[in-house]
Amino acid sequence: MASPLSETPSSPQPALRTVAVVGLGTMGTGITEILARAGRDVVGIDVGEARTAKAVAALETSTARAVERGRMTAGERADTLARVTTATELSAAADADLVIEVAPESYEIKQQILRELDGIVRPEAILATGTNALSVTRLAADSAHPERVLGLHFFNPAQAMRLVEVVSSVLTSPGAVAAVTDLALDLGKEPVAVGDRPGFVADGLLFGYLNQAAAMYEARYASREDIDAAMRLGCGLPMGPLALLDLIGVDTARTVLEAMYAASQDRLHAPAPILKQLGEAGLTGRKAGRGFYTYAAAGSDEVVPDALTPKPDAALVPGRAIRSVGVAGSGTMASGIAEVFARSGFEVVLAARGMEKAEAARDRIGASLVRAVDRGRMTAEEATGTLERITPAEGYDAFADVDLAVEAVAEDLDVKRQLFATLDKVCKPGAVLATTTSSLPVVACARATSRPQDVVGMHFFNPAPAMKLVEVVRTVLTSDDAHATVREVCAGIRKHPVDCGDRAGFIVNALLFPYLNNAVKMVQEHYASLDDIDTAMKLGGGYPMGPFELLDVVGLDVSLAIERVLHREFRDPGLAPAPLLEHLVAAGCLGRKTGRGFREHARR
Repeated sequence: MASPLSETPSSPQPALRTVAVVGLGTMGTGITEILARAGRDVVGIDVGEARTAKAVAALETSTARAVERGRMTAGERADTLARVTTATELSAAADADLVIEVAPESYEIKQQILRELDGIVRPEAILATGTNALSVTRLAADSAHPERVLGLHFFNPAQAMRLVEVVSSVLTSPGAVAAVTDLALDLGKEPVAVGDRPGFVADGLLFGYLNQAAAMYEARYASREDIDAAMRLGCGLPMGPLALLDLIGVDTARTVLEAMYAASQDRLHAPAPILKQLGEAGLTGRKAGRGFYTYAAAGSDEVVPDALTPKPDAALVPGRAIRSVGVAGSGTMASGIAEVFARSGFEVVLAARGMEKAEAARDRIGASLVRAVDRGRMTAEEATGTLERITPAEGYDAFADVDLAVEAVAEDLDVKRQLFATLDKVCKPGAVLATTTSSLPVVACARATSRPQDVVGMHFFNPAPAMKLVEVVRTVLTSDDAHATVREVCAGIRKHPVDCGDRAGFIVNALLFPYLNNAVKMVQEHYASLDDIDTAMKLGGGYPMGPFELLDVVGLDVSLAIERVLHREFRDPGLAPAPLLEHLVAAGCLGRKTGRGFREHARR
């Protein structure tokens, strides 16, 4: 057989028919299954027959479930299981075309395996490490044949996750990269070629975000439940960051972050102390039955209440009665918020600086309601009733009798302070005054009034009718009943409130925008392409949009403004906006709204 190490990427590649998988934990067993289902002969290797028997049992269960769900036939299952053999010695890999090691994240363990394999496998065999944290270059350099060593990073669960990162070092043969890339494609995966740095693309972005979430929780800024709900509902993520840390393993996360910090010296990658505390206490997540959350049993995914589980809202002081709502503004967010309140039965005054703008905003709501009727989400009568509950007005004197005033004007502190000074004069005593700011200090708006105890943040997400999350931001001056009022109102409009303090970015933006900024830095440093990064985060992280797709939707100017606010607030060098982002904004490339951002877009 010709050696893949001597072939160029354009040459016909070997099929890598026989593959050995070293390490039969959850990931190794998953990789074994997808290889066998794709027609490869697989040798699963682990220390001790108990471990190999456990892997075989897991394969039998998984493939039986696939038959039940109609994803394979009974005959295909039998063929798949017949292609898998197990062993407890590395010598069983002697005839393998490819060996994939999925051993624990330890240089010593992985280097010992690779050294032993050097004396066992054929010269043309490829050795792949499944590491997601350690240096592939360092592992390869310790091998007798570094040109055949590369990284092959699958994502958990391997059977379901489509992304595979193919990691090459400066020593790796192009032929080896091409061979495993073809294999990944044959497995139905989406291979992304990346260079050797800790975390690669997906984990390099993901773990920084997870670390910041852990630090946010450790600082008692928000509860674990609110942090997780905010990122699920505000960003459309499949899991919140703390629940994901429990799934990954707190100890594993710390290992990855230590490797990332060693390479970057970026304080955002320095593991949050709580990760060390939990790990050393043996509270490593689901596998231990307890991490950030408590689980029904070790290995269970069922979260059970513990001492940190929040008490019901009944423990809060009662809120104020809210019957009518004033919404200040005429843009997309103001229109969306007005629609949300009106659809929930509130009388709404929609006020703008001119009647023409207010009526245009109401017309926009009417069009939105027509679309909802067309899609079967409400009846024509409900749409008519909703629109009738919205009264357009010129100026804010019309807010004289509202119980709740919500401002949704430009994200400019001077503009907002002027508006709150006006609301202070026109709104009746006892009215709650709310700002929808996403990054500005709520207390600055409160101090523009003579009643700062009545001012609270009520950060909706765009589009307001569809997004379920509202960040409820209380300042050091906000009264308990004003805070309780907004939480009760959120329940009335069928939104999920999360509590947070008055600091830049609140929960979602404080976690989201450093992640976006780090993605820009990856491109700026020529580590990976826009498409590869977007693909990696959608397929490997479960994100509904890649970071560059999202940046172009949000607007590069808006993103830059938020990142500047975060940098100014926390004074962390790692939060400084990426120069590439600043250059694009300076050039007028602001995203979809200008037709060009990180990508070209058709003008609307």
